[in-house]
Amino acid sequence: MINVYSWPTPNGHKVHIMLEECGFKLGKDWQVHAIDIAKGDQFAPAFLKISPNNKVPALVDDVGPDGKPIALFESGAILLYLAAKTGKFLPKSDRAKFEVLQWLMFQMGGVGPMLGQAHHFRTYAPEKIEYAYNRYTNEAKRLYGVMDKQLATNAYIAGKTYSIADIAIFPWTRSWEKQGIDWADFPHVKAWHDKIAARPAVQRGVAVLADYRKPLTDKATFEVLFGSKQFEKR
Repeated sequence: MINVYSWPTPNGHKVHIMLEECGFKLGKDWQVHAIDIAKGDQFAPAFLKISPNNKVPALVDDVGPDGKPIALFESGAILLYLAAKTGKFLPKSDRAKFEVLQWLMFQMGGVGPMLGQAHHFRTYAPEKIEYAYNRYTNEAKRLYGVMDKQLATNAYIAGKTYSIADIAIFPWTRSWEKQGIDWADFPHVKAWHDKIAARPAVQRGVAVLADYRKPLTDKATFEVLFGSKQFEKR
């Protein structure tokens, strides 16, 4: 059994989607444990043992590479692990594999952090800081521009084949409006996004824990997610 400790965030959705795309069935091959990041579940000692960075998602596979359990954190690492375990969504040839990996790194180093900041300063910041608002909105548009150019001549983000690069990026583009994006400016990303969203496994993946998510409105939640709770010694 694969146990996933997660929440309905873009990084959580990556892993949910990957599991479903690889043919694992929720409730049969894998199970999900809700880590309510608004309440501070991510700081529980048991969770920190498998995710020392106190971030979701984390995964424990009862049957690891050597037949023994393995615990993993960081969504990109989990995608690579599942690709290696199943032989799916990561090409075998070195050339094609590295073409996919560069776009996975693009997501991990750019799309996730920058779109997350755009979302934060446009939606959650208690005061509108014009510089931050513009800085991250502009960076979101730049990143969408990079993807739009790539997708103008490629069916998928890393070329002709659907891969972990698409699975990694797609959940972040679901919040395009909150990132200050107008789809009319990025038609190729829009077409790609709609194509990925129509995949049955993707639909199952984004539905996992979806009913748990609630608007972030109270001060206690903000303190847990964005305040001093983040760096308390544990």
